[in-house]
Amino acid sequence: MQEASRIRFWRKAATAAVLVTALASLPASAAPSQQAVRAALTAVAGQLCPDGLDDPGALESRLAGYALTDVEDAGPSESWLRREVRLVALQADLAVVVTGLRAGGLLRRLEIEVRALGEDRPLMLALADGECRILQARALRYDNNSASEVLLLAPDMETVVGQEPLDPPVPPGEDALGVTVAHVDSGVNYLLPQIAARLARDPQGRSLGYDFWDLDPRPFDGDTGRSPFFPIRHGSQVASLLLAEAPEVRLVPFRYPRPDMARMGEVVARARAAGAAILALPMGSRSPGDWTSFAAAVQAHPDMLFIVSAGNDGRDIDAVPLYPATLSLDNVIVVTSAEDDGSLARGSNWGAVSVDLLVPAEDRAVRGFAGEPTRGSGSSFAVPRVAALAARLKAAHPDWLAGELKAEIFARAAPPPPWSAGAVAVGWLPEAAFQAD
Repeated sequence: MQEASRIRFWRKAATAAVLVTALASLPASAAPSQQAVRAALTAVAGQLCPDGLDDPGALESRLAGYALTDVEDAGPSESWLRREVRLVALQADLAVVVTGLRAGGLLRRLEIEVRALGEDRPLMLALADGECRILQARALRYDNNSASEVLLLAPDMETVVGQEPLDPPVPPGEDALGVTVAHVDSGVNYLLPQIAARLARDPQGRSLGYDFWDLDPRPFDGDTGRSPFFPIRHGSQVASLLLAEAPEVRLVPFRYPRPDMARMGEVVARARAAGAAILALPMGSRSPGDWTSFAAAVQAHPDMLFIVSAGNDGRDIDAVPLYPATLSLDNVIVVTSAEDDGSLARGSNWGAVSVDLLVPAEDRAVRGFAGEPTRGSGSSFAVPRVAALAARLKAAHPDWLAGELKAEIFARAAPPPPWSAGAVAVGWLPEAAFQAD
């Protein structure tokens, strides 16, 4: 299996620098109560300040019924910056992992999570400040051994102040007509009417999308690789831009196969079986092995057009490759983000050989996970713009295949402005290039 942590969605976003985790786990036969989970979390949090993380052995001695199992540090040996302490609550069959973040010699942030031991199942998470005051908490609700909902909790870890679905069924509906576009990402929020209305469906009204992470027909938006409590909701934003610029597309959403990237070949095959003429892929990784099956599938379907992002590492991917952008496949267009004047956007990748087009994709109006207006920037948002253009061209010229679509899109490109010379192989797509069919 490939190292899934290297898979990245290409957008620009601020990332929180907070980490403290308390994990509790139980055997399937004896699921812990919410009261027991809160009690474990409260007990550990109450002993962390002022010096519990500095002396894990003393922390263990102050927590009756808990055993210290591991300590991991990051940072200078004489002064850790990040410390993870793992404990087991023996009587409750709970495992507790506490991770602290320190700066300037002071504890700044904590994150506390609870898991069930037998299944390594996450149960509850609490975020605390440097004085161990709990600021907020989250808990997972399970249905048939699968997390179905995130409960947003007040600092008392009991009052529910909000809920976020994780794996709801796709609502019923009718097949959307139009050019079929496959969208491979963290999934989409198909509970939003504007997305549900454009889903590709079979004659019984079932969505043709698929979750290649969980291997079920519910590709709901949520990358839980970093945290099951704070899933990254990337796919809905990207899909919203696609639908805004090509509102008549027939959408086939796929949640990418983080546990096993060898399934990417199956993703392409399933997209083709659903009738996809275009596949949008706003993601990539540094590992070529992640994309072996994908590359073979792309070559096996030369009539399909694939739009791939170049990434947002601020580097030349000709020199430091990123995949699948650097695979040099005939029916692929690789795009990066530009400002409206054609200049390479700050942080966007480039490559005079590997990257085809500069695409205006900064500060675009998009819809968030819940359908709220927001803004999006980065090469992730260059992908749906070009995919939407390809879909409109396909609608106007149904007989065009990947070669004709790619040639027409390239024909609309202008030479890059002098300040972006050498950034891409083909050119820049000014706004006028998106106007036509």
